[in-house]
Amino acid sequence: MTEEGIDQLARAYPYANADHLHERTRSGLNYVTKQLEGRMTLRQHRELLVDTGWLFLLNACVQYDRGQREAANLSKAAALRIGDEAGHGEIKAWAWEIEAWFALTQSRWQDMLIAVEAGHMADRTHSVGVQLYAHKACAAARMGDDRLVRESLDAGRARLDRLPRPDHPEHHFIIDPDKWDFYEMDAYRLLGDDERAAAHARSVIRISTGPDGTEISPTRAAEARLTLGVAAARTGNIEEAIGMGSPALDADRKSLPSLLLVADELDKELRSRYPPRSRHP
Repeated sequence: MTEEGIDQLARAYPYANADHLHERTRSGLNYVTKQLEGRMTLRQHRELLVDTGWLFLLNACVQYDRGQREAANLSKAAALRIGDEAGHGEIKAWAWEIEAWFALTQSRWQDMLIAVEAGHMADRTHSVGVQLYAHKACAAARMGDDRLVRESLDAGRARLDRLPRPDHPEHHFIIDPDKWDFYEMDAYRLLGDDERAAAHARSVIRISTGPDGTEISPTRAAEARLTLGVAAARTGNIEEAIGMGSPALDADRKSLPSLLLVADELDKELRSRYPPRSRHP
């Protein structure tokens, strides 16, 4: 598989079927690992190692989306080892970003903060740092640290503003300004700032929808609808909360751990405000 082919897979990640992506990344890994067994120059060997690292990163994301936690952890660890061997800081940083994401969705806040710092140590120039700050903001919000949330969002926005606008913003390992609404939406929802969270959620849905009405980022759009559902539940609008939550979970392309996390927030909000009536014999 060529570098261009790997880029195409990463660009397809936001909308492509997870099973299809998994099959393609596994095929790519089989190809490059066989290539590594052949004779080549040191430069060619490093280039193949880098390709393998990116494929392991993508595979870790897809496996986690499919609920394959153990396999995802193995792929992430393989990417980190390859990043070390190839001296590729960006691959190492994305491996730590993935670890931070795993920890975030498993409510392991301290592990997440450690992974964020390790990611920043590995790479301080690429857009991966923006996503690391976004994860830190979300963890801080879950811990109720308002100051750290705003500091992390400010630092991430400052890093993003220093980067050129990418040619392919849909690429999974490139952060662009349009994704920032998504990160702020998450952080403000977790912080309980419903007005800001809802405003960012509406922006995410707008950005995630193409001119013909097709959703180009269905997972983000689904999470935005769940965010609107949470905001509605908190203001007492149960019909809107349920109306937003149900179609969000019916999305064809979804990152299961992410959506379940937000769906659980919505469920808790609804149960706390509208407890089920007890049945009497």
